[in-house]
Amino acid sequence: MKLLLIEDEAELAQALIHYLRNGDVVCERAASFGEARDKLESFHYDIVLLDIMLPDGSGLDLLELIKEKAPDTGVLVISARDALDDRVTGLERGADDYLTKPFQFPELSARIKALYRRRKRQGMQTLEWQEITIIPDTHEVKVHGRPVELTLKEYKLLVFFIENAGRVLTKQSIAEHLWGDHVDFLDSFDFVYQHIKNLRKKLAAAGAGDYIKTIYGLGYKLTDQ
Repeated sequence: MKLLLIEDEAELAQALIHYLRNGDVVCERAASFGEARDKLESFHYDIVLLDIMLPDGSGLDLLELIKEKAPDTGVLVISARDALDDRVTGLERGADDYLTKPFQFPELSARIKALYRRRKRQGMQTLEWQEITIIPDTHEVKVHGRPVELTLKEYKLLVFFIENAGRVLTKQSIAEHLWGDHVDFLDSFDFVYQHIKNLRKKLAAAGAGDYIKTIYGLGYKLTDQ
C-alpha cells in the first residue's frame, strides 16, 4: 500500500509515519498544500491522509484534485474540526472517511486498512465468506447459491463483518458504520444487538453457519472457529 500523509504538524507527522510504516506500507509526507499538489500530480497513491487545515491552502481543494486526477484513491480526512457540518462537508466533497483529532493511532490504522479493503473490493464481482456470497454491484446476498432477503442495514452489517473477518468489532464501531454521523444523536447502541440478531436468524434460516460470535464485554467477531 502506498500512502501519502498531508500534514503540516511535524511532530504528529513523524509519529504517524513511524507508526504506519511496515513491510506492506510505503508512507510519504507532504507538509504543505503546494508540496501535496505536486506529489499528487506526479505520483499515484492508494490512500491519502488529508489534514484540511494547511498553512498555504485548503485541504478541501486538494480533495477535489484527488477526485479529479485519481478517483480510485481513498481519502481519509484527519482534522481538528469536529463539528458535524465540517464532517458532512468533507464527506460530501468526496472524502471516504473522516477522523477528528486527537485520535488513537490503532483506530486510524484500522480505518486505513478498512478503506483499502473497500477500494480493492470495488469492481470485484463477488465478496465471499464460507457459503455466503455477496454481489456488491446489485447488493444481492446468497447462501449456498440461493438468494437471501436482507434489509439495507443488515446488508451493510454483513459486508462490514466480512471486510473485518477475525477482528472484534465494538458496538460503537458498528453503530458508526450503520448510521455514520447520525450516530451522535443516538441514545444508545442497543439497536446493534437487534440488527445482529435479525441477520443471524436470516442467515441461519438460509443454511449458513453461525459465524457471528459475541465477544462478551468487547463486541462481536466474524469467525469460522
